[in-house]
Amino acid sequence: MPGKAPAKSGHLPTIGKSPTGIRGLDEVTQGGLPQGRPTLLCGSAGCGKTLFGMTFLYNGVVEYNEPGVFLAFEEQPEDLIKNVGSLDYDIEKLIAEKKLAIDHVEIERTKIAESGEYDLEGLFIRLGFAIDSIGAKRVVVDTVETLFSGLENEQLLRSELRRLFEWLKSKGVTAIITGERGEGTLTRYGLEEYVADCVILLDNRVQDQLSTRRLRIVKYRGSAHGTNEYPFIIDEQGVTVMPITSSGLAHDASTERLPSGIPDLDQMLEGQGYYKGSSILVSGMAGSGKSTLAAHFVDATCASDHRCIFFAMEESPRQIIRNTRSIGIDLQKWVDKKLLRFRARRPSLFGLETHLATMYRDVTEFEPTAVIIDPMSALMNAGATGDVHSMVLRLVDFLKARGVTALFTNLGVTAGENAATEIQISSLMDTWLLLYNRESNGEHNRQLYLLKSRGMAHSNQVREFIMSSEGIKLREAYVGPEGVVTGSARLAQEAKDKAAVLIREQEMERRSRELQRKRREIAAQIEALQAQLANEEAEQALLDREGTAREDQLAADRVAMGVSRQTRARSDKPAPKPKK
Repeated sequence: MPGKAPAKSGHLPTIGKSPTGIRGLDEVTQGGLPQGRPTLLCGSAGCGKTLFGMTFLYNGVVEYNEPGVFLAFEEQPEDLIKNVGSLDYDIEKLIAEKKLAIDHVEIERTKIAESGEYDLEGLFIRLGFAIDSIGAKRVVVDTVETLFSGLENEQLLRSELRRLFEWLKSKGVTAIITGERGEGTLTRYGLEEYVADCVILLDNRVQDQLSTRRLRIVKYRGSAHGTNEYPFIIDEQGVTVMPITSSGLAHDASTERLPSGIPDLDQMLEGQGYYKGSSILVSGMAGSGKSTLAAHFVDATCASDHRCIFFAMEESPRQIIRNTRSIGIDLQKWVDKKLLRFRARRPSLFGLETHLATMYRDVTEFEPTAVIIDPMSALMNAGATGDVHSMVLRLVDFLKARGVTALFTNLGVTAGENAATEIQISSLMDTWLLLYNRESNGEHNRQLYLLKSRGMAHSNQVREFIMSSEGIKLREAYVGPEGVVTGSARLAQEAKDKAAVLIREQEMERRSRELQRKRREIAAQIEALQAQLANEEAEQALLDREGTAREDQLAADRVAMGVSRQTRARSDKPAPKPKK
């Protein structure tokens, strides 16, 4: 029916992939290079093309049991073996075991130019023999410019390039062909990128005298892939590609807590410490105790049998260990127990992207619970403000995605509500501690502000920050007439307050004694009055009794007088006359 979409098959054919074994690159390519197809690896001199190719072959043999052939036009086999020996690649052993073959073909440019004829049949025979002799699944051709040097006929060049790519594809091998970058084009001839199924561009960029290697996948037929620039490093551990430019915001939010190592600070954080996987910023002036606070967190983390990486930008590990001993913390024991790893690098040693890539690799290998970057502000010397902000953002997202708790120290110059960071990353942080040196009475005293801590109730008090041989202690805020006081000013204010309290207590005691005296006087007066009242009451009672007695006597007298009158009346009555 018109307009009806075709039914989708559940088993659509997809391109196969050969993993490179290069950390980060397989993630960017979502599985590796196109299997059985050629890949063009292009870039300027010194960007790492040959090492990429050799690593691809070595990992193919060691990790995936896929034999490989390296066809070189410039370097001799013995030179290649020595060059990769620093990476612990035992190439001679693999050659002896018939798992790897290195062939060198010498190209004489003058003869090519003189003859005017050129085809690759001889090369195909030679390379085909090497592939068949060890059953190779992977091939590296280094470099294609040497192979076609001296040719000026563009049509012949295009034809032979296509033949080379088609021949490699017909052999069913996964191939890497390296090429030098041209001016304005990916390669010198500007043709190879059109016939390759996958094109990877390597770049060795120098900015402000700092070198940074970057990788970009220009195209990848038949597969989704990362399209951004990715920093990569080449060192004694091989090739590492940083596969992120900005992670998403889909990381988990843990409710587990990690102690700060300072009990007083933990009390300010609901008594439990930082959230695991959170980002903590400790900013402050020079000498305010940022590194010391970080050392407490390292000590507490390792004491809980968790691993920690300390990225030091300004001090050597030995200096950090020595300094922390003065506050009663022994970091050396955690280094000996393989729970603490130091990575000390000057910011000017690499570019920002290389710093990011090395941190990514170290975290991936060591799998720590916590990471310290001390100080983060030192990275300002390695790039512009916007670039540093981007680098820190990517690092924060990467660590959050792995559930790693990160503590960043930052050199600041302001305090309280005016606090800010030079690279404006405070909004990325979950917890922000500000350490401030306040001058008063001719001395500097440290204060700690807990500016924010997402997801938990936290103290808003300004606490005095004291470092001693027993570590860090936070004293309760002491508020004087003009606000929080610290140091000798606090001692003086405490003495004044104690004197005022003593005066008040003495005055209260004097008043208490006066009150007691008055109470006794009044009690004596009351007692005298009560005695007087009692006397008067007794007198009144006596008078009452006397009155009653008089009244009783008078009543009795009246009765007696009545009786007496009746008796006299009878006696005074004349006797009756006798009857006649």
